[in-house]
Amino acid sequence: MHTVAVLALDRVIPFDLSTPIEVFTRTRLPDGRPGYQVRVCAERPETDAGAFTLRAPWGLDGLRGADTIIVPGTATPETPPTTEVRDALRAAAADGTRIASICSGTFPLAATGLLDGLRATTHWAAAGLLAATHPEIDVDPGVLYVDNGQILTSAGAAAGLDLCLHMIRRDYGSAVAADAARLSVMPLEREGGQAQFIVRDHPPTPQGSTLDPLLAWLQDNLGRELTLADIAAHARVSTRTLIRRFSEQTGTTPLQWLHRARVRQAQHLLETTHHSVERIAAQVGFGSPTAFRDRFKRTTGVSPHTYRRTFGRHPSATRDPRHRQGRGMATSR
Repeated sequence: MHTVAVLALDRVIPFDLSTPIEVFTRTRLPDGRPGYQVRVCAERPETDAGAFTLRAPWGLDGLRGADTIIVPGTATPETPPTTEVRDALRAAAADGTRIASICSGTFPLAATGLLDGLRATTHWAAAGLLAATHPEIDVDPGVLYVDNGQILTSAGAAAGLDLCLHMIRRDYGSAVAADAARLSVMPLEREGGQAQFIVRDHPPTPQGSTLDPLLAWLQDNLGRELTLADIAAHARVSTRTLIRRFSEQTGTTPLQWLHRARVRQAQHLLETTHHSVERIAAQVGFGSPTAFRDRFKRTTGVSPHTYRRTFGRHPSATRDPRHRQGRGMATSR
């Protein structure tokens, strides 16, 4: 039987801790046998888990002999793990143990050096901190998980579930993984990456920025076909000055800012209306539905239709009541 050791570090995030425990303990093989034995390990007899105190049945010695070690996220990712934890993880890696992190669990794993030179991910909100503190790691904030073979990392919260299902599929095949996914009420594979969950409004600008009036005008005119020259003319500056000011105050270019604002408005319309993709493309200023689909997928990682399926309101909650009348019993169920 495959043994999974879940390492509960101080200030462990309960959601990240419970995900692998639930997924792996419920996994069954075709003959009904359990696929995994799960150990919960901790450095000390009691571990602070925020809302409660955890008493793990295993110490760091529980990591030895495990086939897989999971490092859940903690509420204090900037706090490095102790020497004992680092040594235990390095020793396990040297023995060939598979090691995976969930959410900010990438940080203690990064502190061991096991991610040096590798691609990795973490929660999108912490990706900048990971890249800054560990420049030797190729941080990819847009994916749900990264599989480097022996070392795996996942993004925030539910992405840990994606990673667990991926490992089950690696261990026992798609049929067992699909059954585990059904028990978790999850698709075996989700489309897209973290990008679809990041709130993409225009980049923040310092309060009182000289661009504030121009940004407000752009937001009000997303449906217009605007060129760089149009924007510069409205701001009454040269295109060169416009580009420089945007770079200084927003960290991006005028057209990139405009594209992101349009995509954010499109997300809002996909979530709250039943307008067709073609109509939304026109509403937010894209010259063609094809250009809109390409830009939307490049920005969010999924197509407009997939985004609407994931985040759109249920039809019965948004459709005009007058539209429901006259559709008969089909709309009343």
